[in-house]
This record gives sequence, C-alpha cells and structure tokens, in this order.
Amino acid sequence: MARAGGQDQGAAGKPARSAGRTKAAKPVKAAKAAAGGKPASGTKASKAAKAAAPGPGRIATWQDGKSGSAALAGPQLGDRVKLKLLREAVRMYEANARAGTHSTKTRGETNYTTRKPYKQKGTGNARRGDFNSPLLRGGGVTFGPRPRDYSYALPRRALREALRTALFGKLRDEEVGQMSSQGFAQPSTRKAAAALAALGCDRRALVVVPGALPELYKSFRNIPGVAVVPAADVNAHQVLLHDRLVLVDDAWDVLMARLGDAPAVTGAEEEEAGS
Repeated sequence: MARAGGQDQGAAGKPARSAGRTKAAKPVKAAKAAAGGKPASGTKASKAAKAAAPGPGRIATWQDGKSGSAALAGPQLGDRVKLKLLREAVRMYEANARAGTHSTKTRGETNYTTRKPYKQKGTGNARRGDFNSPLLRGGGVTFGPRPRDYSYALPRRALREALRTALFGKLRDEEVGQMSSQGFAQPSTRKAAAALAALGCDRRALVVVPGALPELYKSFRNIPGVAVVPAADVNAHQVLLHDRLVLVDDAWDVLMARLGDAPAVTGAEEEEAGS
C-alpha cells in the first residue's frame, strides 16, 4: 500500500511540476521578445518583412527652380547588392585605366663606361667587371618593371549585371535624384549648383544625361567633383565612384533600355516643395 501510495504521489507530482515549468516559461519568452529575439506576434514579423522588402521609392526632383519628388520603381534591378561582382568590375575598370608605361633599365641598357673599376687581383675586393652591375648605385635593375598592358575584359553580361546592382544600391541608399534640362538654354553654373544643392548633392555627383546636351555639360563642368556622362556610357565604376546619382530628363529610361528592361518611372509629375 505504501508503494502504491508513493506511486500515486509521484504521478500526481509530475503534472504539478510540468505546470510550474509552463507558467515559468511565459515570462522568459516575453523577455526574449523584448530583448530583440523572436517577435511576440506574427503581425510584427509581417510588418518588418514588408518594410525590408525592396520596392518603389521616392526620389528628389528639380525642375526650373522648383523642388519636388517622384516615384521611381526599380524591382527589376534585383533584391540585393552583389558585392563580389562589383569588386571584379571595379578591378577591371581600374586595370584598364592603367597606362602601364613604367620601365627600368637592365645592366645592358645603362650608359656607363665598360672599363674595370679596379684590377682583377691584389685589392682584396670582389672581382668586378664594370659599373653597370645591379649591385652598384646607378647600375641596372634586376627583374624591374617593364612596359606592359594591364587591360582585360569581363563578359558583357557580367558588366551589365554590375551596372544593374550598382544602380540598385544607389536606389536602396536613397542617393538618386532627378532633374529637368529645362531652363538651361544658356550655360549657367550658378543654376547647376542650385539644382545640385536642392537634390542634396554636397559632394561628388554623377550627372547622367540621355544624350548630347552641350549647354548642360558646360553648366556642370566647372563644379568640382561633378562628372557629366551620357547614359549610354555609364558603367558600374562611375556609379560607385560618386556619392550621388543625378538623372536628367529620361536618362533612367535609357539606362533601363541598356539593361533590357522597360522604363520604370511611375510618377513623372512634379510636386512643389511645401505643397
């Protein structure tokens, strides 16, 4: 009887202990959620996922002295920045920009006398034939650099993808602006500087034009740190080199055509600042 009673006591004690553990687990779970662990509810998780998902964004715009904003959608640019591809593309562009004209002279190219510095024997020094030895100051260079070509090429598909992911990074970081070429019938550096200031360009900026715009080019060329490049010639290295990307007129459509995508401007209308 005692054994049976003990078993009943143990069986009755187990649910009590498990119930105690269940009650104690709730504060721990809530503490983990408050400390930044798993979210307490599925609603918060869905909201965070929607906020992190890439989608159309608003970019600053400028037209004839008026600031505004427009919607520029870029879901076709991808969902992440491909850093390894960008590294390879930048290495290629910088290697192709090297002149490769470095050169050194070997002992056969130096212009020294060929007489012996001293006699062969009797001086205690090591025997020496002439002054062109690489061991002497002013002599030839052993295995020195010679003129060479550093250029190489990545596949065109890889370069196109590098430009795509570089543009996506600019859009994600909100470093893209759009402006109109109206009002630049005559070159005006003052108006160009005002447009850049309105778009938040306080450092290096890349102005992308859809085609030949001589007046616009002359307006921006005297501003330090600003480069004007046609949309047909923009590459990933230029996009990464500058802090801001400024699109002129329909330059974005030209870029999307190069990437094989349709125009992505969804809001072309301008909104005056403060309205």
